[in-house]
Amino acid sequence: MPAQAPLTPRAAERLAREAAVQSFDNAARALCIDWCLEGLDGKQVQRWGEALGRVLVAERDAEVLAYREGRRPRCPANEPPLLVVGMDGGRYQGRQKNPQTQSRWREDKVLNVTTYIPGDGGDDPNARRPKPLVTTYVATARDAHAFGQMARVEAERRGLRQADVVIGMGDGGNWIDPLLEREFRLQARIIDWCHASEHLWDCAKAAFGPDTPEAAIWGERAEALLWDGRVQEVIAAVTEESERLGQPLDKDPPQHPRRVLHQNVGYFTKHEKHMNYPEYRRKGWPIGSGVTEAAVKQCNKRVKGTEQFWTEGGVEAILALRVTWISQDRRWERCWANRPAYVN
Repeated sequence: MPAQAPLTPRAAERLAREAAVQSFDNAARALCIDWCLEGLDGKQVQRWGEALGRVLVAERDAEVLAYREGRRPRCPANEPPLLVVGMDGGRYQGRQKNPQTQSRWREDKVLNVTTYIPGDGGDDPNARRPKPLVTTYVATARDAHAFGQMARVEAERRGLRQADVVIGMGDGGNWIDPLLEREFRLQARIIDWCHASEHLWDCAKAAFGPDTPEAAIWGERAEALLWDGRVQEVIAAVTEESERLGQPLDKDPPQHPRRVLHQNVGYFTKHEKHMNYPEYRRKGWPIGSGVTEAAVKQCNKRVKGTEQFWTEGGVEAILALRVTWISQDRRWERCWANRPAYVN
C-alpha cells in the first residue's frame, strides 16, 4: 500500500507511536497483534511512519522560518527560575558510505531544554539538590547551523526570554560552543562535571599507565583540584606531564599518551572559565549533563541499531516522531488531539 493509504486519526497516532519507539519490523508485529491483522510488514509501517514524521518536520521548519521573520513561538505562562540548555551528538548509519571515510556512520544532533528548581547551594550533604522538572527535546541529522536555529526556537518556547537564569551545559564539543555562543545569551556555559573528570582520568592513564597506583594518586589529586575550582593548578599539572613525555609526533595515533596529554592541555585551557564548579554549586545549579546523555541515548535507541540504515529524509522524520514522543510537556497528546491522519 502507498504511504497515503487512509488511516483513521487514532490509527495514525498508534502507528506513529510504534514507529517512534521500536524498529519498523517490531512495530508491524505489534500492530498485527493489536489490530488482528495479517500481512502488515515493516516496509508498510516505514512508509506510513515516515509520512507522518515528515508532517512534524514540515511544522518544525515552518516555525524556524517564522522565527527568522520575527514571529516568535508562544512562551510559557510562568517564568522558569532556571532553564538549562544541553546538547550533544548521537549516531546513526546512512545507506550510503562516506566517500572520504568509507563509513556509513553519521552524527545526529540532540537538544534538551530542562526547567529546574535550583538547589540550596553549597556542599552540605543535606542540602536540596537542583531538581529537574520538565524536559523537551529536538533532534536532527542536519548541520549545526540548522540545528542551532531549531534549538533557539525550542528554548524560546520553553521560556528563554522569561527565565531568571539560563545556562548552557555540554562537553565542549567543537560545534557545541560556537552554537551556544551564537544563539544564546547565557549566564554561564558549563562543561559538565563528568566529562571534565573523564578528561582528567584520561590524562592520568596517559601519564602513568592504566590501572597503576601512580595514575590513581594523580587522578584523585587532580580531580580534587578541579572540584575546588583550582583549574589553573589542573592545567599546570597536565602541562607538566605533557612536557615530561614530550610533544606528540606526526605518527602518533589519537590515543597515544603524548597526544592525549597535549590535547588536554588545550582542552582545560580553553574551558577554564567554564569550570567554576564551586560557584555553580553555590548558586544551586546542576553541574552534570545526565539529562543530555539520556536524551542522546533515547534517540540512539531508536535510530542507531546496527542493522538500521537510513536515508536523510527517513531518519529526519523518525527523529521528529521520537523527540515528540519522549518530550515531557504532553506535546505528543496535543499533536494528535485534532490532527487528521494525513495532510497533503
